[in-house]
Amino acid sequence: MSERTIKAYHAHIYYHPKTTREAAARVRAGLAGLNVQLGSWHDEPVGPHLNAMYQAVFAPEEFGKVVQWLMLNREGLPVLVHPSTGDGYGDHMMRSLWLGERLKLNEDALRR
Repeated sequence: MSERTIKAYHAHIYYHPKTTREAAARVRAGLAGLNVQLGSWHDEPVGPHLNAMYQAVFAPEEFGKVVQWLMLNREGLPVLVHPSTGDGYGDHMMRSLWLGERLKLNEDALRR
């Protein structure tokens, strides 16, 4: 078994551009108060993500605070949290956790 190092975590907050973007904006505003780096809004599929989303990147030592906050404040939106180890497929598909509905990902994009 190879030893992996978690360099950071990504939280992907999924929304529907027409119906839940306002909720996603409120979640984003709350995340801005935490020690995270917020990514761009993606209203169209990007990479392995088939649904609209943005991501928040945070250090391993922030995991407890950020994930706990998301558990209580995600406004019903699906959230994927995964480590960043350099193995995109394993990080998204095997070493991840979901808050709320588990959405389908484009596994082929992760295998490239």
